[in-house]
Amino acid sequence: MKVLGIETSCDECSAAVVEDGKNILSNVVATQIPFHAPWNGVVPEIASRKHTEWIYAVTKEALDKAGLRVEDIDAVSVTNRPGLLGSLLVGLSFAKAFAWARNIPFIAVDHMLAHLYAPFLISDASETRAEYPFLGLLVSGGHTIICRADNFDDIKILGTTIDDAAGEAFDKVAKFYNFGYPGGAVIDKMAQNGDSNAFRFPMPSLHKGDHRYDVSYSGIKNAVINQLDMFKIKEKYSNEDIAASFQKTAVEILLRALLNAAEDTDLTTIVAGGGVAANSYLRSRLSKKVNLRCVFPPLELCGDNAAMIAGLGYHYLKRGECSPLNVTASARVTGFKKKYP
Repeated sequence: MKVLGIETSCDECSAAVVEDGKNILSNVVATQIPFHAPWNGVVPEIASRKHTEWIYAVTKEALDKAGLRVEDIDAVSVTNRPGLLGSLLVGLSFAKAFAWARNIPFIAVDHMLAHLYAPFLISDASETRAEYPFLGLLVSGGHTIICRADNFDDIKILGTTIDDAAGEAFDKVAKFYNFGYPGGAVIDKMAQNGDSNAFRFPMPSLHKGDHRYDVSYSGIKNAVINQLDMFKIKEKYSNEDIAASFQKTAVEILLRALLNAAEDTDLTTIVAGGGVAANSYLRSRLSKKVNLRCVFPPLELCGDNAAMIAGLGYHYLKRGECSPLNVTASARVTGFKKKYP
């Protein structure tokens, strides 16, 4: 089965064709970074307008690269949650029209579940294949989620953020210091030449209620932006030192919650997904955990892409499930964020 995937949840306009949920025939991602860079963050109105302008051409390119005609597509899968509402509606409307015109099955899927599926699009080598159940680590600009995955669409949220997501903290620190955009990639690159011990930033104390697997990034964000000198170890420091010290603490916050979950569930396989899953320090730290097996998607599948949407959609369609054409978009998903306490 050849599934056309459409992804427009934020600022990446993407279309892909995936065969049988595994074989990527094409995966086209049109980035909007140059249009949002002047504001050091995504401007929702710009994002939705660019999706409207690009979605047809991006889809045509995906079909051309796969060497397929419109008639060769067996089904359509599209993101309808969570994300920027205006952006989601562009992709959702296009996918509905495509499926209706061709009279083929249509499925709307959860963007975050698709990130968790991304590593399954790689080869069948035993060192990269993951088996259910496993711990899922979903880290992106808008979400930070630790979950137990028992199937592609069966997850139990164990922990999440009580305020900012990890990727959001990276972006806001980079914006304040004018490091560049997108913040996560820029800070990761700068940190390679910095001293991660130049600052000793605080870890959050989540001692109220049931927060053993939760994270918080508002404190470290505030420390880096407004209280920098309070936590310095070196008198003379560079921007690279700020980036390295912040990145180290941000990742350690995430690892503390993740390792708590691994200890309590006895699950030894961790599958990561989302833009922050490309972070080199996170990958390095997890690779050193000899008692854990960590599976990451290739770098090109960490960010938003339509291949993961098509791959996930195949499994719903294989099970005989379709979405009605009156399904709509949802900016949020219940349970992806907690309150404190």
